[in-house]
Amino acid sequence: MAVYHLLLSSPPSLVLPHPPRRPSLTLSRRIPIHPRLGNSANLLSSSSPVIRKILVRGTLREDPVSSDAENPTILIGEDSAAFELGKQKLVSWVYFGLVLGVVLFTLNVVWIDNSTGFGKSYIDAVSSISGSPEVAMLMLILIFATVHSGLASLRDVGEKLIGERAFRVLFAGVSLPLAMSTIVFFINHRYDGSQLWQLQGVPGVHEAVWVANFVSFFFLYPSTFNLLEVAAVDKPKMHLWETGIMRITRHPQMVGQIVWCLAHTLWMGSTVAASASLGLIAHHLFGAWNGDRRLAKRYGEAFESIKKRTSVIPFAAIFEGRQVLPEDYYKEFVRLPYLAITALTVGAYFAHPLMQGASFRLHW
Repeated sequence: MAVYHLLLSSPPSLVLPHPPRRPSLTLSRRIPIHPRLGNSANLLSSSSPVIRKILVRGTLREDPVSSDAENPTILIGEDSAAFELGKQKLVSWVYFGLVLGVVLFTLNVVWIDNSTGFGKSYIDAVSSISGSPEVAMLMLILIFATVHSGLASLRDVGEKLIGERAFRVLFAGVSLPLAMSTIVFFINHRYDGSQLWQLQGVPGVHEAVWVANFVSFFFLYPSTFNLLEVAAVDKPKMHLWETGIMRITRHPQMVGQIVWCLAHTLWMGSTVAASASLGLIAHHLFGAWNGDRRLAKRYGEAFESIKKRTSVIPFAAIFEGRQVLPEDYYKEFVRLPYLAITALTVGAYFAHPLMQGASFRLHW
C-alpha cells in the first residue's frame, strides 16, 4: 500500500502590480484512527524509515476507512500463518527436504548414536554433578536455556557479522542437540524421584490432560508458520506478528509451554516432572520478557503500538477492549499451518510409545 500526497500548486501568476496570494493545496489520503491507538499518522511521521515501511505496508489501505466506522482495525504487524499454495516454489521445498535430511543424519552421527556421538557423554557429565535426577533435569534445562536465549539475544550482532542464514545454522546447530538431550532425559527419567500424587486412574483426568496438551500445541509452535526460514532456505527474519493466535496472547509459546507442563505434571505426579516443569516455565517467562525487549529494540513504535492492544495473559486484551477482533476472525485459523499442527498433535499422541522406546534404547 502507499500513501499518495498530491501537491497542487497554482499556475504561474500574471505580472501584476499587486499579485494576489494563492494558497497551495495539499490533498492527502486520510489515515483511519484506531479507537485505542489514536491517529497512526503521528506514529508514521515520527518513525524511523524502517518502521515507516512496516506501517505503510501493513496499516494503510488503498481505500480510506472512515475514522468513525464500527470497530476499525489497523494492521500494523504481519499476518501470521498466511500460506498461499500458489506462491510456493517446489524447488524450495525440495531443498528443505534435503536440508532436513542432512541435519538429521549429522545429528544422529555427531550426537545421538552412542558409538559415535557425544550425547551420552554430555548426559553423563551433567548427571555426575549430583546424584539427584531432579537436579540433573534442572541443569539440562538451564544449560539449554542459557545457550538458546543467549544466542537469541545476540541475533542482531551475529547476523551483522556472519549473515542471517549462517547465524540461523549456528543457532540451530547448537540448540538442537541440547534440546534433544533434555527431551530424551526427561522421557527416560520422568517417573524417577518421589511420587507426589497418582491421578492416572481417576476418571476424566486422561481426557482433560489430552485436551490441554492438544490446545497447548496451537500456542507452542508459531514458528511452524515459517518452516523455510527455520531451515534457512528462505532468509530468516524477526517477524512482528499480529493476527491469529497473537490476538489471544502476545507470547503463545510461553502460554503453550505452561499448559503443556501443567498437564504433564498432573498426569505423572513425580518430582522429576515437577522439576522439569519448573525449569521450562521459568525459561519461557524469561523468554517472554526477552522477546518483548528484542522486538522493541528492532521495531520501536510499531511494537509499542501492538503491545498496547495485545496481552501476555490470554484473552486479557480482548476482555479489556484493547484488542478489537474482526468479524471474520475465525478465518485467521482456517489455514494450512493450523491444520498441519492439528495433524502433528494427533500424530504425536499416538507416537508416544515410539518416542519412549527410542529414548530408552539410548540409555541416557
